Amino acid sequence: MRHRRASRNGRAIGIVLLLAFVFDLWGEPSANWHPVIWFGRLIRWLERGAPRGRLPQLLYGAAMPVIAAPLVCTPAALIHKLALRLRAACSNALCGDLLYALVEGGVLKPFFALQMLAEAGRAVRLPLEQHDLPAARQALQSLVSRDRSQLSAELAAAAAIESLAENLSDSVVAPLFYYALFGLPGAALYRLCNTFDSMIGYHEHYEYLGKAAARLDDLLNLLPSRLSALLIIGCAPLFGGDQRRAWRIWRRDARKTASPNAGQPMAAMAGALGIQLEKVGHYQLGDAERPPTPADIRKAELMVWRVGILALLLVMGGRIVWSARYD
Repeated sequence: MRHRRASRNGRAIGIVLLLAFVFDLWGEPSANWHPVIWFGRLIRWLERGAPRGRLPQLLYGAAMPVIAAPLVCTPAALIHKLALRLRAACSNALCGDLLYALVEGGVLKPFFALQMLAEAGRAVRLPLEQHDLPAARQALQSLVSRDRSQLSAELAAAAAIESLAENLSDSVVAPLFYYALFGLPGAALYRLCNTFDSMIGYHEHYEYLGKAAARLDDLLNLLPSRLSALLIIGCAPLFGGDQRRAWRIWRRDARKTASPNAGQPMAAMAGALGIQLEKVGHYQLGDAERPPTPADIRKAELMVWRVGILALLLVMGGRIVWSARYD
């Protein structure tokens, strides 16, 4: 009986992740139904109550994720329980598993963005292939927040590649990692904290209000960023990269960025492709063997797909093994 239940749980988890991947191929939900958009609105609402002064802003900024977390995790946990009840209410086991997977997979999907990330890289690559630098700079808006007006074609290509590598961790590997550990509430909480960081975790205007959010995001990404780098290295031959060079550059350059995590997948990617990824005045990752080209962006797009699918399979395998041992 226990073996049969574990087998069924493993099957259900596999269907959840498969359907979440299929939903991702269909595209993102509309803004009115996208949880991450709701998270952003919640953060803006909380931000309006921010006090003035360095210490009050620091304390309020630390309290904001604490206030928001139950508002995000509770609905995710309730939806998971609802999916389980629907599954149990079905007399046919396969039908119950499919119903459970439709609900759980549909809610999981908005917390990661595989296709959208690859498409963002493609949107930069195509103008560069047509030598339309202004259009490429404009397309970079969805990937980077830095000033793009002075980027050369090589620096625009480098910015696209490094952003694909960094966002592979933030937008794919990390949400799946926390889903594997803590289910839907884990994926939702990670995405909330990541949204906090992207909205207020900057210097200047948010120097004190966003400090706690930035540090929390750093903490949550310590393991996923390094796992992403290892996956990039392991999958390097699948997108035309060099494994040994990726390992060497990762070990040498991963700590050169201001962020403790961003440099991990970026350095691995620079080494895999044999190029240098540079943010002028901030860092240089990899050896300047040759300038980055649109063909390298294409390889980075393939990297997103290969590593993203492998991450899904690893989560699937891990959850199935856990179900077999402990459910």
